[in-house]
Amino acid sequence: MTSSTRPAAAPAGPARHASPRTLATWIVLLSLIGLGAVIVTLAIGGRPDPAALRAAAPQLDGPWRFHTGDDPSWADASVNDSHWETMDLSAPASSIDGDVGLPNYLGGWMAHGHPGYQGYAWYRRTVMVPPGTQGWDILGPTAVDDGYELYWNGQLLGGSGRLGASPRMVGTRPLIFALPADSGGTTGVLAIRVFMQPSPDFAANGGGIHVAPALAPRPQSRELYHVQWWRTIAGYIVELVEPLAMFALIGMALVLRSRSSHPRFIGLACIALVFSAMNRLDNAIVSWTDLQSLPTYAWLSKVLWTPLSLAAWTLAWNRWCQRPWRTVDGAALVLAAVGMAAGATHLVALTRPYRLGLLALLVLILLRVVREGPLRILATATMALILIAHFTGELRAIGVAEIWFPFGIGVTLTQYIYAIAIPLLALLIVRTLDSNSVR
Repeated sequence: MTSSTRPAAAPAGPARHASPRTLATWIVLLSLIGLGAVIVTLAIGGRPDPAALRAAAPQLDGPWRFHTGDDPSWADASVNDSHWETMDLSAPASSIDGDVGLPNYLGGWMAHGHPGYQGYAWYRRTVMVPPGTQGWDILGPTAVDDGYELYWNGQLLGGSGRLGASPRMVGTRPLIFALPADSGGTTGVLAIRVFMQPSPDFAANGGGIHVAPALAPRPQSRELYHVQWWRTIAGYIVELVEPLAMFALIGMALVLRSRSSHPRFIGLACIALVFSAMNRLDNAIVSWTDLQSLPTYAWLSKVLWTPLSLAAWTLAWNRWCQRPWRTVDGAALVLAAVGMAAGATHLVALTRPYRLGLLALLVLILLRVVREGPLRILATATMALILIAHFTGELRAIGVAEIWFPFGIGVTLTQYIYAIAIPLLALLIVRTLDSNSVR
């Protein structure tokens, strides 16, 4: 082919030829924009329920009839539940859950005389609907282990997840159920059928309803429903923004990889970022949608994302210095396989050794980076933050706080650290483009 007929090369994107200073400026700017968006969402979602809405929509707390086991006939209003035990769903004053910051949170049935019980149980109570022509709604419980069906006088109004012969549990989130049009001025029986997915990992205060449902007239019910959803969105907004930032970083890194002095590090870091991003993003997916069941969510985290991300980060940082240690590579892959087996078989005896083993490898690499790695200060800070982000559970075991509640919404130590580590990693990759800085 002659030069006159050779097709013109596709123009490279602006990022490929941008200067390190320009790229660094964009990294800082976009990081600040993302931080601002998160702060605004936390501030909106963390506001307490408006007093007027809460007055119009009282919680159905107080004493409920409770029975473990399962019998579909218990939904009927005519069932005699006088011999059932009584369970008080009144939450302690100013109580919140330890994750999102949901208000009016109380311990489940394990904290009310049924330790270790998993499976089906029923809650029932009589509800008097005030008279009036407006429609009435039940706002479902916003925290339940793990799924539920809600009945009014024996009629199924809806629920969270799928109960029955083959239950499918999903994350609990705000739901609203319309009462029959003629409910005003009547008394009915509200029955809630709950199923807790059997699992070796359960909290000592788990099981059943943690936030009592509420009765509300329209339109206040819809307004309160929106308030609840804002709180749920705020509770997991970081788990959306940070994975998106990771994917953006992957795109930038792959574009710049050919210009970098550390292409192998960048390639493996991109793989590690994919696993880390998916591990974080799944938290938002399971909390906002029905796309992923709770068992699938747990399996992906324990069997795939966590062990693979730890191994990939180990392999990546092992290539930051000039010559990677092959024994470290082999040990990381073996430990990742052990971690995947531990997650698949629920063998706690294997979980701790594989995590501590990978922690030891990463600390060993970190010491090498401190001693002889290029861009020593920036690389050390970035690697140390990523290491801490993956081992907050071990830090919690020695008394380090793992979650704080700015604006009333829970933000974990891992999320705080990633908010710093992601832009630092981006800046580190950009610095590898400057040949003068890596000599």
